[in-house]
Amino acid sequence: MPAQRSSAPSPRAPLLFGGDYNPEQWDRSVWLEDIALMREAGVNIVTLGVFAWGLLEVDDDRWDWGWFDEVIGLLARSEISIDLATPTASPPIWLHREHPEILPVDRRGIRYHQGGRLQWCPSHPVWQRYASRVATRLGERYGQHPSVTMWHISNELGGGNRRCYCDQSTFAFRAWLERRYGTVDALNAAWGTAFWGHRYRRFDDVLAPLDSESAQNPSLVLDFDRFSSDALLDHFRMERDALRRAGVTAPITTNLMVAPQGSVADYASWTQDLDVIAIDHYTIADDPHRHRELSQVAARTRGLAPSRPWMVMEHSTSAVNWQVRNSPKAPGEMLRNSVQHVAHGADGALFFQWRASASGAEQFHSAMVPHAGAETRQWREVVELGSTLASISDVAGSLVERSEAAILTDDVSLWAWQAGQKPLNDHALHEDGRRWFEALSTHGFGPDVLPSHASLDGYRLIVLPSLYLVDDETVERVMRAADAGATVVVGALSGIADADNRIRLGGYPGAFRDFLGIFGEELHPLLRGETVLLGSGARVADLITRVRTTDAEIIDSYADGPLEGMPAITRRRFGRGQAWHVSGLIQDGLDAVVTTLAQAAGISRRLPATATVEAVRRVSADGSWLFLINHGTADEEIEAWGADAISGRPAEGLFHLDAGAVAVIRERRG
Repeated sequence: MPAQRSSAPSPRAPLLFGGDYNPEQWDRSVWLEDIALMREAGVNIVTLGVFAWGLLEVDDDRWDWGWFDEVIGLLARSEISIDLATPTASPPIWLHREHPEILPVDRRGIRYHQGGRLQWCPSHPVWQRYASRVATRLGERYGQHPSVTMWHISNELGGGNRRCYCDQSTFAFRAWLERRYGTVDALNAAWGTAFWGHRYRRFDDVLAPLDSESAQNPSLVLDFDRFSSDALLDHFRMERDALRRAGVTAPITTNLMVAPQGSVADYASWTQDLDVIAIDHYTIADDPHRHRELSQVAARTRGLAPSRPWMVMEHSTSAVNWQVRNSPKAPGEMLRNSVQHVAHGADGALFFQWRASASGAEQFHSAMVPHAGAETRQWREVVELGSTLASISDVAGSLVERSEAAILTDDVSLWAWQAGQKPLNDHALHEDGRRWFEALSTHGFGPDVLPSHASLDGYRLIVLPSLYLVDDETVERVMRAADAGATVVVGALSGIADADNRIRLGGYPGAFRDFLGIFGEELHPLLRGETVLLGSGARVADLITRVRTTDAEIIDSYADGPLEGMPAITRRRFGRGQAWHVSGLIQDGLDAVVTTLAQAAGISRRLPATATVEAVRRVSADGSWLFLINHGTADEEIEAWGADAISGRPAEGLFHLDAGAVAVIRERRG
């Protein structure tokens, strides 16, 4: 059962601002300077203790609390709240030396060695004993400390140990399978083990999908991904429950790593266990539209729990250290990134980390206080961000205005595409969803991004870009939404596989074939660099589908290529709504398709977005705030009514927004 949910912490300023603080890396002489700089920047919360296990438990059940007590006291006296982390992201060296069996095993069956982080198997009972104990000790000592306003389980669970293939994991996987399927005959049927004659006689025959010479059963691989996600969630619950038993009453969370390309865990199944939804997010320097990816991730995060705000636990002030070329953020980019997160519903913008490390694996990762110190452009921008967040603090607790358009996404579906050989083995399935998100956002529709199991009530336009795997319950809900009046758009690679990762037979897209009134005969991948033109002028890349209509009208056809003259986009009336099918992956020209679909759905532009200005609205019972972020290099005139909470300038119809600037318009009622 999930723990009783608490409200998000409310430190001195309603919007949380700060970052990971690692005082153990520095002499005590630096600590007082840190506190002074935090006050200058307006920091109101820090995450403490993430990597401190080896300095707190210096040997097996031998503890050194003095320095930690001192740091907590300094922060408390300065009215800086603490998000206290259990330090299980980085087991101490003595633990690995005494119990190397807790180290994960990779797909080749080779055990990792000490020296990294997240080096543990969540299913190993020895690891569970030590992790639970350190959480208990921390909870007993600081569970009622007034400055500890939130607790943070481990760090980036699955970021270095998403899967473990050791014997303990295999034992746990077998038990998981028995709970899921009940009998080995049911498992054999679900996985289709008759192929290659890989039939199991009992659950003990099943192994974790260790490396083998040829491709493995995609259903086995997918279920191991599901199991691995559940094992990490069980670990979170174990530590959380240890804290609760020790007397902790503050909210408990962990930092998720939500990503369009597929997250390390099925976070949609985690949300009921998290008191606060918190994520880490880092932009990719060589992505020229990285701000759009940020918005998509933020929208997807709020879709996990639309009725409550969330927070950014980590992002970067400038360059990271793990990309091929780690370019610094441009002037103003860090502020825009932070305000984007807040625009999309975050009630906090925190960083990794407070002070840039002089040594260790992440010494060139940017921080709030850079290597060059406070006499820098980067520090001035940190101070500016603190002031900006303070000026818009009344937005805390509000929610992003619900959209009339929704995009469905699902981590398990993305894993299913990655499990086993496919018609397009070099195709990133998530890119289709990103293109739909960008097109809908640019046209001012501000789409919600929802897990596939979310309620669809009230949405007038529902897009399934590439929902490759879809279960029967989701199919029924999508059809009910169309019957009630929604316009549903099914993409070329949606509905292909069932919940067991078996192909739905009888013509593509199996799950939605009759609903759409079409019969898909063949998936037709295009070669690299090859594109196909539609009659409307849109251009398709990667894949098209040979489709014939059975009960649908043709809206657009292929104008050239191997399927010239055949249906590309179709529409079928369904109840009070419509069922559209887009049989190719549209690369260019999606804007015109979105305009047509919006007209069909009867939805209108509700946000003054442009190709370069992002617009998001947060609302509460007390008012509304229109966030405007100019990602372009030219000034813009944007329709708005009210006053900018940051600059104080009025907005009387057209609001001038400088290139690279942000504004938060407290909108005039009515």
